Amino acid sequence: MTRQAPASQGHNSTRFRRRTIALAVFAALAAAGAEAQQAAADADKDADGKELQRVIVTGTRIPKAVDKIPGAVTLVTKEEIGHTLNMTDDMTAVLSRTVPGYAESSQAMSNTGENLRGRIALRLFDGVPQGSPLREGTRNASFTDMGLVGRIEVINGPSASEGIGAAGGIINYLSKTPTKPGSEVTLTARYTTAFKDDSAGWKLGANYAFKADDWDFIGAVSRIDRGMTYDGHGRRIGLNTSGSVADSTADNLYAKAGFNFGANREQRIQASFSKFKIEGKGNYHLVDGDRTAGSTNTSERPGLFGTLSEINDFQQSTLSYKHNDLWGGSLSLDAYYADQKMRYPAENGADRQDPLIAPLGTLVDQSEVRSRKYGLRNAYSHGDVFGIEGLEVRGGVDLTHDTAAQWLALTDRLWVPPMNYSSVAPWIQASYDIGPLTFSGGFRREDGELEVADYKTTYFRNRVDVKGGTLNYKANLPNLGVVWKIGSGWSAFVSTGKGFTLPNVGIPLRNINYPGQSVAGILDLQAVIVKNNEVGFNWRGAMASFGGSYYKSKSDFGQSLSIDPVTNDFLLARQPVNISGYELTGELRASRDLKFTALYSHTSGKTWFTSGGPLTKQMGVLDINPDKLGASVNWRFLPQVDVTLGATRLSSRDLNVGTSAEEHTKGYTLFDFSANWDWGRGGKSSIGIENLTNKFYVLSWSQVVGFRNYTSGRGRVVSVTHTVSF
Repeated sequence: MTRQAPASQGHNSTRFRRRTIALAVFAALAAAGAEAQQAAADADKDADGKELQRVIVTGTRIPKAVDKIPGAVTLVTKEEIGHTLNMTDDMTAVLSRTVPGYAESSQAMSNTGENLRGRIALRLFDGVPQGSPLREGTRNASFTDMGLVGRIEVINGPSASEGIGAAGGIINYLSKTPTKPGSEVTLTARYTTAFKDDSAGWKLGANYAFKADDWDFIGAVSRIDRGMTYDGHGRRIGLNTSGSVADSTADNLYAKAGFNFGANREQRIQASFSKFKIEGKGNYHLVDGDRTAGSTNTSERPGLFGTLSEINDFQQSTLSYKHNDLWGGSLSLDAYYADQKMRYPAENGADRQDPLIAPLGTLVDQSEVRSRKYGLRNAYSHGDVFGIEGLEVRGGVDLTHDTAAQWLALTDRLWVPPMNYSSVAPWIQASYDIGPLTFSGGFRREDGELEVADYKTTYFRNRVDVKGGTLNYKANLPNLGVVWKIGSGWSAFVSTGKGFTLPNVGIPLRNINYPGQSVAGILDLQAVIVKNNEVGFNWRGAMASFGGSYYKSKSDFGQSLSIDPVTNDFLLARQPVNISGYELTGELRASRDLKFTALYSHTSGKTWFTSGGPLTKQMGVLDINPDKLGASVNWRFLPQVDVTLGATRLSSRDLNVGTSAEEHTKGYTLFDFSANWDWGRGGKSSIGIENLTNKFYVLSWSQVVGFRNYTSGRGRVVSVTHTVSF
């Protein structure tokens, strides 16, 4: 654990100055934008000069203008995704840079500690859930090639609109859609290096897009080969105990086809298929560091003999039907099926041992989570209901079936029994525009059932027999909100709503260690229901925008993570959790070719030290990210050349000083750089430099003692990419 002196007046003064600087940055952005109100701006117009409407489909099922949604929404654009891809293929790196409440990237196959506003978010790919709330394996953030993602929609804060799992919000990755008539092929080649002999990596990918009057198709195939990663001291970074992207390969196959038909092409049928597999190459093994000496984990050759590669193997299929003029309204039907397998690195920890198989302390085994799900989402919307102009009503029923289990793969032992969850969730949502006000409100009824068969725990948990059973999950989830368009580009909103998720069910099931227990009697399996209240504002001018929000998120029977002192593995604690925070975002287009962006987020969470006590325990880095300040500048200094310089700062933090839960984390600032050169028909060349100053730092969640987790962050990495389309 990295320790600092307890918080002092000087430390608080430093923290105050940092927050003051952050607020000053946003004030400057707003003021500069106000002065530029009369200037000509074309950033919100397309090539034909038509105004672009900022819309979102996540949580609404139909395109909905962002300025009519009473809540904080982040739209990550294709341009922002591209700037991050210039430096790294990590799927969550772009979120850490662009979403205020999102935690630092774990830089691994695992997304341990990566939460949104202090809670686990529901991740979707084209509306299909990734991973399973039944057994949250922190692997649901690596499921496709970011090169085919055209946009990311993020709803910040608890939401029930897309189903279970959205205690922290919703992150929906949307695949690209053909926009140009005819056929287009795009080839991508990338080379990445940290200038060490085994750090080289590469990517080869091809996308094909076709669009005609009625038909459109997009297909993508890619392979990414990654070498080892090095920190700012030039040492190999230790392999992540939950799975690393270093020393791995990733293969991706994707296809999506759509057909429009009907008298006015008001109907559409669409099908898609995605197959993604990232797999460790197994050339290295983890070598533990020494916290006392400040020497972080590293990796050495060779790999462990007789073990299986860690993998994320995700596959999904979807079939959609839309009718935009059915009885005066719009109908959408979306069916999906997903099959996911997540295998973790080999370990010889105490919870893997069994004397019937091998002498204690010698048994090496690997955990594997398997999940399957299928479902049907439908929605019907109608405007001007009952002849009332501005009144829109949407509704439908979501059907979901999710199965998950966990094995110890090398010895074929059941660790977490198969869990089957089925739910029927009717919902209705209405919005009403009247003058400058947009009122919205809705209701979702979650009616789910969890079935678990009889099972026996492992040797480490005393081989006890556990009686299975059925648990019912029923919840009423209302939401209300209002947006007020004040004028002169200003708007404000206030909202309240509930989110619903299951706890990480697998952890309490596998941790039962005394006889006579039944699934029905495990209190920790009760649902997590989060109530969120939020107030915020936005301002959009001709050349600038500025926004902020303040929220309080409360769950009377929530969940938080702690460390098992015996295994150093995660324990799930069910207890009241109160989280609050504020977020600020700003953007300034100083000219047509110069753009500045900034964001700031502060989140704090509290729970109890002892059962029934006051909520005075500050939640640590496993649940709550330190304060984050981000900024970037993009400059197109030639018609064919643009450069972007970005910075992200995580603050130092001291929590629960003088108690048994004392925690200290040291902050750091990282700079990154990317440049693009458009050669016209010759394609586009890009260079990206991650951690521009080659700073050495320890990832925040690694600064708290856990299972072999003393991990440093990546040092300077240079990537060169060339894409060509024809």
